[in-house]
Amino acid sequence: MTTFSTRARIVTGAAGLAVVGAATFGALSANADAKPSDTKPADTKPAAAAAPAAKPAEAKGVITTQHLSAASASKAAQAALDAAAKAGQHVSVAVVDRDGNVIVQLRGDGAGPQSFSSAEEKAFTAVSWNAKTSVLVGNLQQNPTLKDIPGTLFLAGGVPVDNANAPIAGIGVAGAPSGAMDEAYAQAGADAVTR
Repeated sequence: MTTFSTRARIVTGAAGLAVVGAATFGALSANADAKPSDTKPADTKPAAAAAPAAKPAEAKGVITTQHLSAASASKAAQAALDAAAKAGQHVSVAVVDRDGNVIVQLRGDGAGPQSFSSAEEKAFTAVSWNAKTSVLVGNLQQNPTLKDIPGTLFLAGGVPVDNANAPIAGIGVAGAPSGAMDEAYAQAGADAVTR
């Protein structure tokens, strides 16, 4: 058996790579040199006569949901904050999506530290039940354990935003001297989106 030197192995390997490269290049060149008429299928129709694209079939068991855009959520949060500032109140505002995730959260100048988390919890509560939190407060009398659900706050100041009778977001405001005031500012935010 003959033993190849390192130099002979390198030369043999390089020659092998050159052969493979040449074969690949030749195949690509032959394909590139082909006339369009050579590669065109024999049974093609003009583009104008082609059938319209079919709408993709929806998968079974899939539910489509709607969500408030980031731009609309920002508009709502700013409208709520502006309504509170106009009344001389220092509040925090949260806008959450259908799943309760925060889209936008603003803490107004001078708002109390507790208002930030309270606004988020009010927004989450409103979207979860698709109802104003002031209405939901009454439900606690019949079912006091509702307040034990994590992330909820049954105080006035949260309003849902819905589209086609389905909740798509919740707006929560906290920090004003009363829940009724918080709710009025949250409603101003919802109105800015639904107009």
